[in-house]
Amino acid sequence: MDKTLYLKTNTRDQMLDITSMIEEWIQELGIKNGVVIVSSLHTTAGVTVNENADPDVKVDMLRRLDEIYPWEHPKDRHMEGNTAAHLKTSTVGHSQTLVIKNGQLVLGTWQGVYFCEFDGPRSRKCFLKILS
Repeated sequence: MDKTLYLKTNTRDQMLDITSMIEEWIQELGIKNGVVIVSSLHTTAGVTVNENADPDVKVDMLRRLDEIYPWEHPKDRHMEGNTAAHLKTSTVGHSQTLVIKNGQLVLGTWQGVYFCEFDGPRSRKCFLKILS
């Protein structure tokens, strides 16, 4: 079973909490146990699991990634000028594999699943695949 999430980002760097979208799909399908693979279909957007209780965590993460990978660097040669976005995606990763147990994602108390935009705003796709 698979599904594509169609997402719209609003800023150059953004973390969208997609946890509820994934959970709703699992509930719709009636899946009790298995794994779901969550994958960005882009080279400048990734997927991560991180804290979803304090919104400042997202702000801090994006700021720190900008510090490590500044948007403009005089030696970058990529014609599109978005080398930083490619580096951020490689650092964060393009996918996550999550366990489904008793019809629920197995996540810690403070964890959420995030689609990470690094070259927006754009229309994006996030691919979900369940193995049960």
